[in-house]
Amino acid sequence: MTDNVLEIRNLVKEFPSVRAVDDVSFDIRRNTVHCLVGENGAGKSTLIKMLTGACERTGGTILLNGKEYRAHNPREAKQHGISTLFQELNVVDQLTIEENLTLGMEDTTFGFLRKTDKVKKMEAVLKSLEPSIDPKQLVSTLSVAKKQIVEIAKAVAADSDIIIMDEPTAAISESEIQRLFKIVKNLREKNVTVIYISHRLDEIFELGDYVTVMRDGRHIDTKPMSEIKDRSELIRLMIGKTVFEEYVPREKACEDVILDVKHVTNHKLNDISFRVREGEVVGFYGLVGAGKTELARAIYGADGYSGDIVFKGKKLHPSPDKAIAAGIALVPEERRSQGLFTMLTIRGNVPVMNMEKISDKGFIDAGKERKATAEYIQKLRIATSGMEKEVSKLSGGNQQKVVFSKCLFADADLLMLDEPTRGIDVGAKSEIYAIIRRLSQEGKSIMIFSSELPEIMNICDTVYLLFDGNLKANLRNGCEMDSEKILHIVTGGE
Repeated sequence: MTDNVLEIRNLVKEFPSVRAVDDVSFDIRRNTVHCLVGENGAGKSTLIKMLTGACERTGGTILLNGKEYRAHNPREAKQHGISTLFQELNVVDQLTIEENLTLGMEDTTFGFLRKTDKVKKMEAVLKSLEPSIDPKQLVSTLSVAKKQIVEIAKAVAADSDIIIMDEPTAAISESEIQRLFKIVKNLREKNVTVIYISHRLDEIFELGDYVTVMRDGRHIDTKPMSEIKDRSELIRLMIGKTVFEEYVPREKACEDVILDVKHVTNHKLNDISFRVREGEVVGFYGLVGAGKTELARAIYGADGYSGDIVFKGKKLHPSPDKAIAAGIALVPEERRSQGLFTMLTIRGNVPVMNMEKISDKGFIDAGKERKATAEYIQKLRIATSGMEKEVSKLSGGNQQKVVFSKCLFADADLLMLDEPTRGIDVGAKSEIYAIIRRLSQEGKSIMIFSSELPEIMNICDTVYLLFDGNLKANLRNGCEMDSEKILHIVTGGE
């Protein structure tokens, strides 16, 4: 049997007016963790869709275990031994774990589920992966990480030769990530090949045996991870240039206080107090569940609280409308569902937080609307064929830039960014960081709520550390930043 479980030859996928995958060829070796990286729009998702039968290829050949392979839908792919763990998990919360494991392939007698060898095998695999999970409990009681384990168990028990994992760590905590890594390494020992897709390059270096880099729909290189020297080499392959990020100290200190938070407490936050100054970039770092998003929502007025929030010398009342009117804007964590009208165009999204600015006597001035949209497309370098393009058709990084445009058009003096670069590639991240620095230099105050420590350390002047709804420490960048100390604090250490 060949050492390659998959051989991809001259693969092409064309959509109207665009070639998403352009003559891609590479091999995936058996029983390895093969990482797939590239910027948003590089062609990774389209390639995976062709492997899993979610879309038909325009041209090219795929060999699976040395034989030509073509799946017309994901069910056929599973029958051939290819399973996928999507970022949006394919589980039913209202069913038990046992019912989810057998969903769609139940064995019943008089309407009752029979515990066949197939069920017993799935439960045995699940127990080997995570003994703490009880097959009788509802899936709704599980964390995101444990839901992923249920899906992995289902794939392994179905004798999958290949498991594709698409951004599996995007919504789980640091400790859960380490547990997932152990499982991925264990899968390799069980003769399962893992195709691992992630924007987090540290994960690629920790897990990967091989890495394939795609850019603009083309295959750039496939290498053993042992031959990749460092992050900068991998980034250079991904975007065609070197990106270097590190904290640049401010030339002068920020002095005037713009936001004063005093003893804010609610269902998640415990007696939170801090200050933000004009032009300052302030970071809030903590693991999943630390209270970052809840703090942003309280300041924005989306959640109630006790205590006082004073902005530009005036006490704020909990209301997003009042926050926007005062000059506060929020870029939410879930940009597609909370930050954008995805079925509208870029022109339909940019002005929505300040319609008065483009209106005349209650009617929208189309000329002002187009001028404002064109200005932000140019200012934020939004990659688009035009302002009439639906935002749902933009890459993740460009969607995030549209959300930024909305907030900037609202004339916000304080911009709150909740996980501003989640799910976007390193090139788009670099552009987002450049925008943040430019806004800071223009006197805008920025608050960043992030679970990515390198992001916090590279961009923020002041960093607040959160654990379980409590503010545990306050650090100044350039003199007090120690990643080991930070991780010790945000995991509950003193």
